[in-house]
Amino acid sequence: MKFIHTGDWHLGKLVHGIYMTEDQREVLNQFVDLVAEEQPDAVVIAGDLYDRSVPPTDAVELLDEVLFRINVELNTPIVAIAGNHDSAERLSFGSSWYRHNHFYLTGKLTNDFSPVHINGVNFHLIPYAEPGVVRHLLGDSSIHSHQDAMKAVIGKIEENLNPNEANVFVGHAFVLGGDSSDSERALSVGGSGCVTQDLFEPFSFTALGHLHSPDAIKHDKVKYSGSLLKYSFSEAKQRKSVSIIEMNENGSFDIRYKSLKPKQDMRELEGHLEELLDPSFYEKEDTMDYLKVTLLDDGAMIDPMGKLRQVFPNVLHLERKIESIDQKHRLHFTSIQEEKKSELELFEQFYKEMTTSEFTEEKRGVMTDVIGKVLKEEGQK
Repeated sequence: MKFIHTGDWHLGKLVHGIYMTEDQREVLNQFVDLVAEEQPDAVVIAGDLYDRSVPPTDAVELLDEVLFRINVELNTPIVAIAGNHDSAERLSFGSSWYRHNHFYLTGKLTNDFSPVHINGVNFHLIPYAEPGVVRHLLGDSSIHSHQDAMKAVIGKIEENLNPNEANVFVGHAFVLGGDSSDSERALSVGGSGCVTQDLFEPFSFTALGHLHSPDAIKHDKVKYSGSLLKYSFSEAKQRKSVSIIEMNENGSFDIRYKSLKPKQDMRELEGHLEELLDPSFYEKEDTMDYLKVTLLDDGAMIDPMGKLRQVFPNVLHLERKIESIDQKHRLHFTSIQEEKKSELELFEQFYKEMTTSEFTEEKRGVMTDVIGKVLKEEGQK
């Protein structure tokens, strides 16, 4: 059978003050087209359908529209779980009668660990749950971490698992060693939010959500779908895709990836303001992309954001790059020290290195007083 693995839609996401709903609509329209083209036996959504527990109305309407098109119009079964951003209770609404149309949505973890059977494959749906919830549900006081919780849940699944059939685990977790980004909410403090890869060994394939890159971990059978869109500039260089898995009855599978084209990419630019505003540069760029710009200019600047947005209207973040003291500067400061310059002369040299402003007599007077007070205090110690 064939299924498409996706997740981390984060509908209603707000990035640097901009709601991404229309960008999400654009890429989800492409996703629906892909489902129509591939005609999979199921679509797997591994959590974080929404970006928050109480999503904005337009995000709810978009999810309703997309799921209807996939499940009803294309008659494609959907297998979905809640992630750590979702409200388990809200997603659980209607799940009992959704199943009549082959829409299997698990919002809250329950004591029912029976899988969903679709075309010879068993899908084990485990939504995100805090260790305390699992501890209470299973009555196991030894559960304190996400590792403990996942191990206990998989132990329950294994009680009735048929290893001779194809078994797919659908979950939302942070696998130890995975590459994270700024837009992923930490599951806990320290490393107690992580789970190890070996826990998923009983399954033919593990379809995960939470980490936003399909390359987050390297494992033959444990895979992240990654998010459909870039949701922070730490993801600017990530590839985004959905996974298409074709699985045999014995659990062996082939996987391929399909990228969807966003309405606007999220990228980083670096350079001097004059260079970035030069037509010979920006005419080769997609000026409508969401941008983080790092300026290399020294000294004071007048309204650099306003100037940049005349050419790049979607600059979301602007910063100045302050170089650390490199080897050249270290050598330079060493030579100053060897020349035995005074504290004031050393500061003046430093001031000129770090700024383009003139070191005026007024500034010299202020620093003379400051240095004098410091030297006096040190002499009294």
